[in-house]
Amino acid sequence: MNGNGNWDLSFLYESFDDPRFAADLAAVPGAIEALSALLRGDMDDRARLEQLMDAEEALSALMDRLGSFVYLTLAVDADNTAAMQYAGKLDVLGNQLSLVSSAITRFVGSIGDLEAVIASSEKLTQVAFVLREMKQECSHLIPEAIEPWILDMQLSGGTAFSQLRDKLDASVTVDYRGEQLPLSAARGLAYDADAQVRRDAYEAELAAYRKIELPMSYCLNSIKMEARTLARAQGYDSVLDMTLAQSRMDRETLDAMWTAIREYLPHFRRYLRAKGKLLGHEDGLPFYDLFAPVGASTRTYTVDEARQKLILEMGKFTPEMAAFIDNAFEQRWIDLFPRKGKSGGAFCAGVHAYDRSCVMTNFQGSFSDVSTLAHELGHAWHNRCMAGLPAMLCHEPMPLAETASIFNETMLSHQVLASCSPEEKLTLLEAGLMEATQTVVDIYSRFLFEQEVIDTRADHTMSVDELKDAMLRAQEASYGDGLDKELRHPYMWACKSHYYASGLNFYNFPYAFGLLFGKGVFAQYLEKGSAFVPEYNRLLRSCGSDTVANVAASVGIDVRSVDFWRSSLEVLRRDIDTFCALCGEQ
Repeated sequence: MNGNGNWDLSFLYESFDDPRFAADLAAVPGAIEALSALLRGDMDDRARLEQLMDAEEALSALMDRLGSFVYLTLAVDADNTAAMQYAGKLDVLGNQLSLVSSAITRFVGSIGDLEAVIASSEKLTQVAFVLREMKQECSHLIPEAIEPWILDMQLSGGTAFSQLRDKLDASVTVDYRGEQLPLSAARGLAYDADAQVRRDAYEAELAAYRKIELPMSYCLNSIKMEARTLARAQGYDSVLDMTLAQSRMDRETLDAMWTAIREYLPHFRRYLRAKGKLLGHEDGLPFYDLFAPVGASTRTYTVDEARQKLILEMGKFTPEMAAFIDNAFEQRWIDLFPRKGKSGGAFCAGVHAYDRSCVMTNFQGSFSDVSTLAHELGHAWHNRCMAGLPAMLCHEPMPLAETASIFNETMLSHQVLASCSPEEKLTLLEAGLMEATQTVVDIYSRFLFEQEVIDTRADHTMSVDELKDAMLRAQEASYGDGLDKELRHPYMWACKSHYYASGLNFYNFPYAFGLLFGKGVFAQYLEKGSAFVPEYNRLLRSCGSDTVANVAASVGIDVRSVDFWRSSLEVLRRDIDTFCALCGEQ
């Protein structure tokens, strides 16, 4: 392993004392004002649009550098006072930029014959999709007179509550067997081979949430009430409609996916009950054993072993991806291990101007951790495929954002299962089903829970007990008799950071979409072989340049068809059948 397992952000700045950081921060107000001046200048529509695109591209790169350094620092060091201070400054600058961006959108909307202007310019033709989208967005902009006040209020509202939630999550410690652990480390013990370790960690985790349940509940209630307010202010009928519009996805697609998922929930429950019986449980699987390893193989991986495994298996797809992954480790793109002050979970953040990605994980050596690395490096590969595009074409909608990550997970599982010993097959098959169950069944519970919270906020603030009850009912609707009723997780609303992303609601269904769409794309690879690699990379490159339905159609997939989603779920159903048969043999 290269380095100490921490990522290297020096490609951005050496520290907050770096003169380049100060210079870039000082340059932002002037760059924002330059954008505003272009809107006021005297020139024709084509010239104004071209200059606005160039200025916005430069400002985007500037904010990308600054924001990446600040927020990536906070992700692994929640108590960094300098990062917290600069995060506040960037939030204020971000509001100023949002006002200018809205003004640009209003200008685009005011152009009488936008198509003629686009056709007259090669530069504008390249970003035509985004310009057309901006024209449509005009009807959903917050009224210009009150937009500054709304944005300022968000700083002390949703943004502040989101930051508080992250600080609570990163700072609370778990009393596990007399030892104080970071919350992320305690959650990592859910993958331990020792059943008593898993149960003790689960009980300690629930006890830790009781320390922060009240402030967490206020954070969640406030963020979702703000979402309701913003949806109304922007002329949407609901928060879900607003989210679907932001996701470039229609209700027909979402309904088709949920219809198929509901049909297949009984199969996932079969898997959960079979796993439960294998572990000695008769009344469904207790939550603390959801992630328990099963089978004869309980292998763990060092970081170097995980690195070599990913290079080997992903290199079978294309050598370029193997080299890409090797470079990510070598250049310290990845922050690997849990530690105090570091957020739980995992993510990948692209820094477009540098054609580089930063991956955060909480690696503890399970195969699931290896799969998580494959997932996040899939996001990084997606970012690489978008290199060189204008920044405004690199904002893929949430559902398509998971395409490459799920593809990587599926590729890893496929390759490993094809070459493993019979003793390992049960373990690896179950590991894949475990992740798929989280991405389908648990995601469905999260969708149901979030919808209830948003609906209830129209009437009152939900108490801690109400939130816990809503979560348990959502788990009942999704997991059913697959989970032990007495041993579920009433605090999953506090655990998952996605609920608290201010301005980003229903960050749950994109994962289910991504899993099933990614499997559909992978099926195309199995059919076409290496000839599909260029087509796959073109698909990833186009994700920010069209609607979800049109991007999917480019590889022959109709996401509005229930049958497509059924076909992807059938792949998982066959894996469940195999797993249940193997459990019977055990």
